[in-house]
Amino acid sequence: MFIPYGTQYLDDDDITAVVENLKSGYLTTGPKIAEFEEELCKTTGAKYAVAVSNGTAALHLAALAMGICHGDEVIVSPLTFAASSNCILYCGGTPVFADIDSDTMLLDIEEVKKKITPRTKAVIPVHFGGELCDMDAYSKLAEEHNITLLQDCAHSIGGNIRAKGQGEYSGLQIWSFHPVKTITTGEGGAITTNDEEIYKKLLRLRTHGITRDLKQYVNEDEGGWYYEMLDLGFNYRITDFQCALGLSQLKKMPRFSKRRAEIVAYYDSSFIGLPIQMQKSPEWSNPTRHLYTIRVNEKMNRRDIFDKLRSKNIGVNVHYIPVYLLPYYKNLGFNQGLCPIAEDSYNRMITLPLYPSMTDEMVEYVISSVKEVLS
Repeated sequence: MFIPYGTQYLDDDDITAVVENLKSGYLTTGPKIAEFEEELCKTTGAKYAVAVSNGTAALHLAALAMGICHGDEVIVSPLTFAASSNCILYCGGTPVFADIDSDTMLLDIEEVKKKITPRTKAVIPVHFGGELCDMDAYSKLAEEHNITLLQDCAHSIGGNIRAKGQGEYSGLQIWSFHPVKTITTGEGGAITTNDEEIYKKLLRLRTHGITRDLKQYVNEDEGGWYYEMLDLGFNYRITDFQCALGLSQLKKMPRFSKRRAEIVAYYDSSFIGLPIQMQKSPEWSNPTRHLYTIRVNEKMNRRDIFDKLRSKNIGVNVHYIPVYLLPYYKNLGFNQGLCPIAEDSYNRMITLPLYPSMTDEMVEYVISSVKEVLS
């Protein structure tokens, strides 16, 4: 049996929810989208939510809504999926990479402070693996320098910071519902915010920049067919049946979070004394972990360990190649050595399986296989 590093959990309730929606007559732009957005607000602590087609679309619209444009600099972690940085380029801005903390693998706020210039428009703290950045500290930093925060919460739904929801902070937050994430809508994403004007803009940007809200019209309403395009937007809409699935999945969040925590604790206790480094949980973080990563000793051959675990039908992976080392970014002028801690982490990192439907036997098999290969 192959054990992937992550996979969706679907049950009969999820299937029933989708089938019922398919029979309802609404496939898109129907009531399930607003229902899902309302539940996301309850889950995250934000006032407003805008569901979109995927997490990358969420990043793109969030960057646009923040007003990022040519000449703006945005500080971001290099240890993330490329979309966290690509959204800056989409808007004509310049990504600035700051190094991570070696223990938590989160964006190091002290390194962020070194990168701030008069051109800095925003910071994107990435909650890597589900562990949570210190948003109280980042909020203070943002206020001091008059910059905006865009939390990349693609990994971290279900977590909180000092008992405070990620969506309770100022700025914007983006979420991803890809199948390997804690909850899934197949593909899908969302942006949350507490700013009503930003919320209204996001609604327009999601649907071609078009509004049917009479209060936003520039011209006089011409009739029931009338609408206005106020922004250059996109078709980043999500479907009703995806949101029906998302609503069903959100009901299982407590169970998902509990099981993920059990597996992480099992791994942590079993790997004590091994020649590996594990991601540490900051004191402010109450996470729902998305990834479980280990970093092998620098004298070990990571590729050999990776291949041996794969040969045992364990779908290990690596998260992530530092963004600026990808060929496209190298062509933009970024060079190796920019963030040495992120590069060292990447060179030693292996992601182990972590998902709610893993049985104790599967977890034990992963643990025994890791011990055997490392020995």
